[in-house]
Amino acid sequence: MSDAAPRALLIGATGLVGQAVARCGHALPLTLLARRPVEAGASHRVVTADPGEWAEIIAAERPGILISCLGTTIRQAGSQDAFRAVDHDLLLACARAAKVAGTAHMIAVSSVGAAAHSTNFYLRTKGEVEEALRALNFLRLDLMRPGLLTGDRQGPTRIGEGLAMLAAPFTDALLHGSLRRYRSIPAETVARAIVAAASLAAPGQFVHENDAMQQLAD
Repeated sequence: MSDAAPRALLIGATGLVGQAVARCGHALPLTLLARRPVEAGASHRVVTADPGEWAEIIAAERPGILISCLGTTIRQAGSQDAFRAVDHDLLLACARAAKVAGTAHMIAVSSVGAAAHSTNFYLRTKGEVEEALRALNFLRLDLMRPGLLTGDRQGPTRIGEGLAMLAAPFTDALLHGSLRRYRSIPAETVARAIVAAASLAAPGQFVHENDAMQQLAD
């Protein structure tokens, strides 16, 4: 990207994908908005604040691009309500603030299988967020839909997640055709796809699943 590239603001900088974006996004001017201090490269700046203040900060920052890597699990959050407060309410509050402030481009990490009509609470919440983001009518919207994210996570490894990552090479080999979208994907690959998408100017709403993210990242 050129020196004239619009500054992007990243929320969710402490998560697996968010950290990877901060590492690989050296060519993308980034403001990292987080609840606690995070490591940042020389071309980035960090703003720490309580999430309740994020929407106001985004409105004042007026970023050219808003990138959301926000994402937790029901187990981490402690309840469905707490999960929804982050993955739905906080994300959309930030997106609405950015839209009002004139942000033209939003990139959000969602999930493979996201659907507002899903019987699965997690996938239904992700689908509802996608629909709400589409309704905001950003000039450009990129929705990243990874399957199982692989990479080195901070903190204790969740047993189920650890087993899934160990089995991923074998299960991925069984997923062909339309099922390829459910293959695992490294968080670094998703991050590179996000950085690449930030340089795309064509207007519209775009969904990127496994193969599309791989292509963007290359």
